[in-house]
Amino acid sequence: MKTNPSKQKVVEAASSLFFQNGFHGTSVRDIAEKASVNVSLISYYFKGKQGLLEYAVTNYYEEYLKVMEAELEKSENLPALDRLKTLIQIIIQYKQSNHQFSCFIHRELSLDSVFVREMAVTYLAKENHYLKNTFNDTIQNRKMNTDEKHYLFMQLKGMLVTPYIMHNEWKNDRVGDFTGEIFVKKYVKTIHQWIEFIAEKKEINTLE
Repeated sequence: MKTNPSKQKVVEAASSLFFQNGFHGTSVRDIAEKASVNVSLISYYFKGKQGLLEYAVTNYYEEYLKVMEAELEKSENLPALDRLKTLIQIIIQYKQSNHQFSCFIHRELSLDSVFVREMAVTYLAKENHYLKNTFNDTIQNRKMNTDEKHYLFMQLKGMLVTPYIMHNEWKNDRVGDFTGEIFVKKYVKTIHQWIEFIAEKKEINTLE
């Protein structure tokens, strides 16, 4: 299916402005001016700013889950540790390639924003399911109780979203496409080292 260039320009402009000014701090006119389109075109395609947000969130997560599912299918016969490492790689790459909208969504979710959470809840459940199953397969032979596994999984999820919630602290590592690629490589390597450590430990005493 071909992407409508004008429609895509509007989505990209909205993503940039939502990232900079927030949803409520951005007007339809702001988006139209940045996208160099008529305000009426936004109404035609999206029925307004709320419809545009719903479209953008839906598109972001549907593509995200499609990437995750394709990677899990491709790595189905790999050892559990390798499957998890490749999944982490594509997750960070996807978030980085959609950096501004990733920051916007994670910021809104961290604030428990109802208007984003209601749109994303089904996608978040699927993401959690894929990630948790792969993580549990990786540590299934480790001696740890349910609470320990839960807290380690929460640490992993935290590492996957931290650069996009605290983007100001990380902005010098992510300027431009080339620098973004370096950031992905270095950051993924750090998470992989953490995963290897967790996977190799025979016993984790995190609750002493």
